[in-house]
Amino acid sequence: MIDALEYFRTRLAVETDPSDVYAAQKAGERFVLVDVRGDDAWLQGRVTGALHMPYRVIADRAPREIPLDMPVVVYCWSPGCNAGQKGALAFAQLGYEVREMIGGYEYWVREGQPFENDDGPCDRVFDATVMVVRR
Repeated sequence: MIDALEYFRTRLAVETDPSDVYAAQKAGERFVLVDVRGDDAWLQGRVTGALHMPYRVIADRAPREIPLDMPVVVYCWSPGCNAGQKGALAFAQLGYEVREMIGGYEYWVREGQPFENDDGPCDRVFDATVMVVRR
């Protein structure tokens, strides 16, 4: 039988969500947020302040660009995308402390967090189907 306490403790050690990441950014916590999606997705839009490093190039680029003692949070498109897990695995294999932002870019945007594209900041969205929206 699976030990529920250990299962959920382990999940919380390796997962986070958009609201917690945004709160950590605002608090100035030390970590790097990495967008592990491909170039076309990055150009369409990304989390403000994220570093673009597609999961396929992490093994090559991360050791040169991110100190090993820097905590890493990765994200991909959405709950239906496993690139975040692939990116987290690649960072973990290199010895980084890494967490996956569940919900990905989709839920970051839907929860109203800041995002941008090459033209600059985009209008923030507050989606009442995923959060309480006060009017």
